[in-house]
Amino acid sequence: MGKALSEMTLEELWALFPIFLVPHNDKWSEDYREMEALLKKLLPDDPVERVSHIGSTAIDHIWAKNIVDVMVELPKNADMKAMARVLEQNGFRRMSEDENRISLNLGYTKDGFSEKVYHLHLRFAGDNAELYFRDYLNEHPKIAKEYETLKLQL
Repeated sequence: MGKALSEMTLEELWALFPIFLVPHNDKWSEDYREMEALLKKLLPDDPVERVSHIGSTAIDHIWAKNIVDVMVELPKNADMKAMARVLEQNGFRRMSEDENRISLNLGYTKDGFSEKVYHLHLRFAGDNAELYFRDYLNEHPKIAKEYETLKLQL
């Protein structure tokens, strides 16, 4: 039996979860909708203002990491930490946290990535600049391709 993720060094984690880009896959939109439905099921009584597909998988026709990013916007008076605990009780793993943001993931295992991998970003309503970035690139495909080229070079 291998080490738990929490016991691994950064070097071991980088080896287990390499960063690589893949061609755009229309399936990412379906994966997002599945996650949105799961969140509504897991958090039926929690106030959620908006759930959005963000990140490169939400940008048409560009290469991206095969990880679907989802942003959940909460009212300013919501108990973000309590919501994160509910998600953790349902298989999500907390990645980072500060006063106004909590990031979780789903699909990281001691054996590597699952078939579907998600990064979930809990935010308070209005903390959503990623939406403008996503929409701008979708409305300007030439600039989206320039962004893709930069990512591939890096």
